[in-house]
Amino acid sequence: MDVLKSGMRLLVLLCGLFALGLMASPWVFAQKAEVATATGIQTVVRGKTTRFLVDLTKETGFVASVLTEPYRVMIDLENVTFDLPPGIGRKGAGLVTQVRYGIMDEGKSRIVIDTSGPVLIKQSQLLPKKGKAKPRIVIDLVATTPEKLADAQSREQVLPETTASLPIIMPKVVTDAPAGKPDGRKVIVIDPGHGGIDPGAISPRKVKEKDVVWDFALELQKALSASPAYDVRMTRTEDRFMTLTDRVAFTRRANADLFIAIHADTVRGQTARGTTLYTLSEKASDEEAAALAHKENRTDVIAGVNLDAQVGEVADILIELVQRESKNHANLFSRTALEELKGVTTMTGKPLRSAGFVVLKTPDVPSVLIELGYLSSQEDEEKMLDPRWRQNMAAALTRAINRHFTSMGAVE
Repeated sequence: MDVLKSGMRLLVLLCGLFALGLMASPWVFAQKAEVATATGIQTVVRGKTTRFLVDLTKETGFVASVLTEPYRVMIDLENVTFDLPPGIGRKGAGLVTQVRYGIMDEGKSRIVIDTSGPVLIKQSQLLPKKGKAKPRIVIDLVATTPEKLADAQSREQVLPETTASLPIIMPKVVTDAPAGKPDGRKVIVIDPGHGGIDPGAISPRKVKEKDVVWDFALELQKALSASPAYDVRMTRTEDRFMTLTDRVAFTRRANADLFIAIHADTVRGQTARGTTLYTLSEKASDEEAAALAHKENRTDVIAGVNLDAQVGEVADILIELVQRESKNHANLFSRTALEELKGVTTMTGKPLRSAGFVVLKTPDVPSVLIELGYLSSQEDEEKMLDPRWRQNMAAALTRAINRHFTSMGAVE
């Protein structure tokens, strides 16, 4: 059985990597293993051309790609940090509507240029340092049609001035999570949603979801780690971006016994409030659950990578592999968690829901997503920022986890 599970995990991972290889065509430049800093970005409109500029302290290689759904340009850089003014990139010009940037992984950074429609890269080059002028990345964008963009992507052309044909830099699939320990402890994976370049939901007072869920994840980790019965893992241990498939791969590698994703969404208006527990179902329990799952499943787009096509292919395999027993255990745990949580916090009118969240599709692992509350509600926001509330919630979830595994005869 263990050999079969290992084979299944390998098959799913390989399918995921293969699908990632079908990403949009890159414009690739020679790379140098030097640390550089991006000190300025600007957008200049010249007739029908929109020029995007990045000032650097040192020359560095980069990959520029055009993507769709939504339309954007992704620039992957090697060994680049950012020293840019706060708020830069929020205002667009010409074909550019917004610019985002962030560290993706060790030695890998990304700039995402949102565009008002389909574009092509007319010219892309790295200008070397000349006198007092700093090295600069120059990318010229021109408007195009969806048909012409699709044709350009299908041909996967590399610009003539390219000096080296390097592979596209893709999000790293996490494989370095230590395997589950054969010491009888239950492995629990806590997944703080979003991170890095992806802030998640943002409240009217500018509180970011990635920060709220991180603080709570640390509190839950602390509560669970106090018990010798558990080996607690965190999908991310810092403020960095992780793709949905990275999170699934981490959980699979850890041989987790329980996966808990932590989120805090926003909705229109300020009347909705409370905590909700979600389990996996391809048929959402209601429209709100379906909308939330669709929103969360597209969070990779925030960092410039649209994994919708890949998720669709891998999801078919995952759905076949997810065992009925795992779903049943997830449903049992969510009901136990509800009993514990309703004594320490406000629950929504429908606290148990289901939807097709990608992060809940890890084979053979009972998985639950907890929406702590709504950042659009001032009352919920104040609670989530309260250390005492976080402690009480973490304690309640720990009791629920104890009860869950005790009922299975796994925790004495």
